[in-house]
Order: sequence, then C-alpha cells, then structure tokens
Amino acid sequence: MDMTTHDMATLFAQLGLDNSPSAIKAFVASHKIPANMSLAQASFWTNAQASFLTENLKQDADWSDVIDQLNVMLR
Repeated sequence: MDMTTHDMATLFAQLGLDNSPSAIKAFVASHKIPANMSLAQASFWTNAQASFLTENLKQDADWSDVIDQLNVMLR
C-alpha cells in the first residue's frame, strides 16, 4: 500500500525538483504553458518527468489531483 502524501511538495520531489515552498513558487512564476498545450508537452520537462506526468494522468493515479493542480498553476 502506497502511503505517500500526494501534495505539491512531494510531486516536485518526485519530479526531481527543489520542493521547498520558495522553489515551487519560483518555478511556477518562471514557467508558463499555453492553453492549447498539455502539461507534459512543455519544453521544460525532461523525458522522464513528462512520462511520469502523462502516465499518472492517463491512469488517473493518486498523483493525478496534484498534477491537475500544477497544470492550473502553470496556466
């Protein structure tokens, strides 16, 4: 059973990014995605990060809610 907390800080850690509140705020401020582009298509993700985002959304996994939140934040 997966007991991982699926929040924004944990998502950033899972993606290999700095997950401090200030780093998350800075990331969101400096990265934006056009309305007609899917989150995983953004050029700033590595292939592994994009795959993680795509697969978890496709499977409606436990991560999907927080990935959706990140998607909204980057618009």
